[in-house]
Amino acid sequence: MNAASTWISRNVDRLRSADSKAASKNKDKDGASAASPKPAAERSTHERLQATLRRSGEALSPRVLRRLLTDLQEVVAPRVSEIEGGRRAQAIAAWYAEATPEERRDLWLLMCEQFAPDATRFKSAQQRYEAAAGTDDAPQAEAHLRRAMVSPRTRLLQRFAVFPAGMRFLVDLRAELLPLLKSDKRLLPLDAELEQLFSTWFDVAFLELRRLSWDSPASLIEKLIKYEAVHDIRSWADLKNRLDSDRRCYGFFHPRLPNEPLIFVEVALVNEISSSITPLLDEAAEAADIQRATTAIFYSISSTQTGLRGVSFGDSLIKHVAETLTQEFPRLRTFATLSPIPGFRSWLSKNCAAQLEQLDEKRLAELGRAVGFEPPQAAHVLAAADKALELPPKSPVRQLLMQCAARYLGRELHDGKPVDPVARFHLGNGARVERLNWAGDPSAKGLKQSFGLMVNYLYDLKRIDKHHGLLAQGRVPVSGDIDSLCRD
Repeated sequence: MNAASTWISRNVDRLRSADSKAASKNKDKDGASAASPKPAAERSTHERLQATLRRSGEALSPRVLRRLLTDLQEVVAPRVSEIEGGRRAQAIAAWYAEATPEERRDLWLLMCEQFAPDATRFKSAQQRYEAAAGTDDAPQAEAHLRRAMVSPRTRLLQRFAVFPAGMRFLVDLRAELLPLLKSDKRLLPLDAELEQLFSTWFDVAFLELRRLSWDSPASLIEKLIKYEAVHDIRSWADLKNRLDSDRRCYGFFHPRLPNEPLIFVEVALVNEISSSITPLLDEAAEAADIQRATTAIFYSISSTQTGLRGVSFGDSLIKHVAETLTQEFPRLRTFATLSPIPGFRSWLSKNCAAQLEQLDEKRLAELGRAVGFEPPQAAHVLAAADKALELPPKSPVRQLLMQCAARYLGRELHDGKPVDPVARFHLGNGARVERLNWAGDPSAKGLKQSFGLMVNYLYDLKRIDKHHGLLAQGRVPVSGDIDSLCRD
């Protein structure tokens, strides 16, 4: 065992043994107590570090908490080099790997509360910056303010990123942290700091676009099965079909996570915009002649790392893939998606009554006859919609569902952004709502999400900036057909 491994092992054992002894003492005291005390309000780490005894519900004893804080401080001590700091961070990461969820939370709280920015220094720098506005001292004042805004927590997290598995450690840490943010607001600073650092560390300039094929390493192909989030990969035959000669799969990779795709997209090379996912997933279908393909259909885009939530590289992925495909297949002219509408059923369940109020008497009467209740109520329409695949082309229920879906995608905004998560992604990347497809996804999942409806988002590479501008004005870019459905 080398010196570094010995140091890590010794420090991890020290933390564990200290906590074990403290837990044993508290257990003896608890056993001697005649009655359990009433739970007290949760203490901050500042209070716990000054205490002698651990309260009920606290994972680490004050003694171990102080020792853990000392170890964290040693990671960023001025006298410690970056390499040595990374080694010490690795020791804490080794302890973390064996810690309970409650003990891990104590570590997060220490990072949040004990490594915050210096409020006095920040206030002073802010006052200097405001006073220097418009003067020759403004540049220096701004630089001073920027330095004051950098928290010790930033340096601490940077040291954790130094050791080989450090980036993986931080991404996984944030994935654990995210579900607890609503219940414990004290953790918000750590989350914000991680997101900001990840936005820099995982900038598209540092990512590598790689094609994934059937010849890729098995360990990498298995990641596609694990992380596929849109259309579950049912078998190896299904996977092989998605990696066939008329398909392409690309992913973004980071040098510190070399065998882990951060996001990947599955593409079908066809002759027209696809209206159904069924033929694209048909394992028995013959491969298309890719030399004659004119259209690239992005039919599945999956992000793989929960810990990178809020870090956007999906738009760059699509643009990079489009450029790569154009170089390989000069005949390609159209780039579009075949996308689910995951929020539509939920939205319609809440807004069906309001949609019915917009119909004239003739439409209401036709709809009433179709569902067997006049005048029709929201419950009647939703019950009929549950049998969407049985509805004939001219069914009033089918027509209403198409119109409601068009309005949901083309009109519904919250804080200036589309309410549907997939629409928010593609429209935010400069696409437009092109076409709705009835029974585009007849699977149980498709019916549950959107009554089987799917949508094509068109990426017109020459109009992406225009579409960005429209969305910024609160107007969703849509095709003429979608606009007509919205107006009906």
